[in-house]
Amino acid sequence: MENEFQSAYQEEQHRLSLAMEEIDRRLERLRNTPVYTGHDFTEQVLESAREEKRQALAKSSQEPYFGRMDFDERGRGQRKPLYIGKIGVEREETSAYPLVIDWRAPIASLFYSFTGGEETASYEAPEGTIEGLVYLKRNVVIRKRILERVADTYNRESDEPAVSDEFLVYRLGENKDNRLRDIVSTIQAEQDQIIRAAKNTALVIQGVAGSGKTTVALHRLAFLLYQYKDQVSADKMVIFAPNHMFLDYISDVLPELGVGNIQQSTFADWALDLLGLDLPLADPAETLSYWFESGSLRKESMDEAPGRFKGSVHFMELLQAFVERLEPISVPEGDFSPWDGAVLPQAEILDWFNEEYKPYPLAKRKERVLARVHRWIEMELKKSPSAAALKERKKKAGVREKAYAKKWPQYDALTLYKQLFQAAKGLPADTAAEMKASLPTAIFKTTQSDLRKQIIREEDLTALVYLHVLIHEVESSQRFDHVVIDEAQDFSPFHIALLDLFVKGHSFTILGDLSQGIHEYRGVHAWEEMSSLFAPEHTGYFALTRSYRSTLEIIEFANTILEQGVRGGITAVPVFRSGDPVRTMSYDSSVREQSLLTALKELSSKEYRTVSVLTRTLKEAVELHEVFTSAGLDVNLIDGGKKQYEGGLSVLPVYLSKGLEFDAVIVADADHEHYGERAWDAKLLYVGCTRALHELWLLHDGSLPSYVQAQTE
Repeated sequence: MENEFQSAYQEEQHRLSLAMEEIDRRLERLRNTPVYTGHDFTEQVLESAREEKRQALAKSSQEPYFGRMDFDERGRGQRKPLYIGKIGVEREETSAYPLVIDWRAPIASLFYSFTGGEETASYEAPEGTIEGLVYLKRNVVIRKRILERVADTYNRESDEPAVSDEFLVYRLGENKDNRLRDIVSTIQAEQDQIIRAAKNTALVIQGVAGSGKTTVALHRLAFLLYQYKDQVSADKMVIFAPNHMFLDYISDVLPELGVGNIQQSTFADWALDLLGLDLPLADPAETLSYWFESGSLRKESMDEAPGRFKGSVHFMELLQAFVERLEPISVPEGDFSPWDGAVLPQAEILDWFNEEYKPYPLAKRKERVLARVHRWIEMELKKSPSAAALKERKKKAGVREKAYAKKWPQYDALTLYKQLFQAAKGLPADTAAEMKASLPTAIFKTTQSDLRKQIIREEDLTALVYLHVLIHEVESSQRFDHVVIDEAQDFSPFHIALLDLFVKGHSFTILGDLSQGIHEYRGVHAWEEMSSLFAPEHTGYFALTRSYRSTLEIIEFANTILEQGVRGGITAVPVFRSGDPVRTMSYDSSVREQSLLTALKELSSKEYRTVSVLTRTLKEAVELHEVFTSAGLDVNLIDGGKKQYEGGLSVLPVYLSKGLEFDAVIVADADHEHYGERAWDAKLLYVGCTRALHELWLLHDGSLPSYVQAQTE
């Protein structure tokens, strides 16, 4: 065994030296080629291609590839070693295979999909199905041009057993820094299937905590840009993430894969920008208590929550009906007269509005009708009998035209939304009464109160954007080639139906975990709420149940919380990576802060890059941050306002930790007062526990919820 390893290592060292020599030679030649700075278009295109190659070769020169696969294609009778990397590198001389094969290339899919066995393997290429035999699968780790590790995960000719998980466990055991990293060297077969799924499909991915669903979605974007390069562009793709800090956390993955210019935003930021609004949103953390206090939501009936109602397709249909009722009352009553003796009959204006411009949305119809009125005025002015009459008529026409335009309704989304919730002010009485009756009374009153105070909540944004679309339509420049929605369990069916108006071909990657649906007053309770919006042929569903993040001990602990606290949800299947047992430690309430400080100091003394303390509320996080910093610790407070995750030591409320991961986690106050017996509480604690990669501690005052108590007995 040792001899085999030495032989493999020497072979790969020799191959690496040859590959780097060729890459360096080509890179030097390109760098010595003068950069074109002129204005000739053809030369500019050629220079752009050269610069792209310079950047690709520079990146490849440090870590040219991560895997090798020996493949004998049927009919060729020749076994070829294929090297697979993040960026493809062609050979200078003619050859059947590149020096490095791009991981997104069809043949590279074998590296991920083939899991062993003696049978023929196959992959789909443009020319059809290609079959052959895989003789070797080998993972290699190259860092800064140095070969660090060689691990065979399959060898047809070896008597040694396959160790397919050995390399994966090795990579998972590495400590975490302040950025999410690519997984291109460890993509698993089930993940690769999602990455390579057809473009015009609304993919729904249910992924347990730590299943790599976010990373898979980012790799899918890179694949789509490679596979459909003539149909999609990076700047027409968008990732919707839960907050700015999460966007910063994932920001390095796509550049590492050689992909740039993909839009990254929160839904709220995108919506406010599209609407042209500069209004502060109500704090989402306060929204639930607000609905309880207002009487519009009972704790035992989350389905009645305003966020659920306003996120429903039913509310979307109500808004459409509301806009349709505006059409008959859009054109002002009476004829238009720019000066005495000149009359444009209302009947003719109505004909323009209802017939000629009927295909256009209301705002454009209004715009075109008023432009038509202006042209009619110009034609009538030409009939003026004298220069003096022309001057007088122009003056009067200008005043009356402005006055007439003001009689038309104001078509902007916020104005209409306020109109809907202000007893439909400006609408006919019967229409106003009908619209008010269609809205739940409590929701009508609380939203009306909000709007009077100029308060906009996140659940209002979907409706505002839809109203904007109904009266203005979607511009071609606003359309996306592909949309990724992360933490999609907190989105609503209305969100998806709305965004489908902005994306070509139902091209979505919708990912989340229903077990992490900690905002029960909004979002979805089942994925069918979203998938049912699309025709069956346009949808796909994948369940990722294997967790690659945490140790076996942490995953089993978190699974029990789901099983006994939530009594539902998909539990995770761990990769066998054992670590320290989960620790539950009690303290006397009089020494709570000192106990948490001692725990943080102990964990921070270990060789961990990231350690976090998770609190139940933001107020508690702020208080503990002051305690920690007063004790001389350099601790980052994550409060939802930050746009960067800095790594190191952090304290944050658990609801802001979704999507993040840390080497070690301390859950503060894991007691019955902070985490009760409701499924909602158990989900929140489940989220906190599944942030930990290697070590998890729960500190409490002794009064544990039942789903934790059961694991300490």
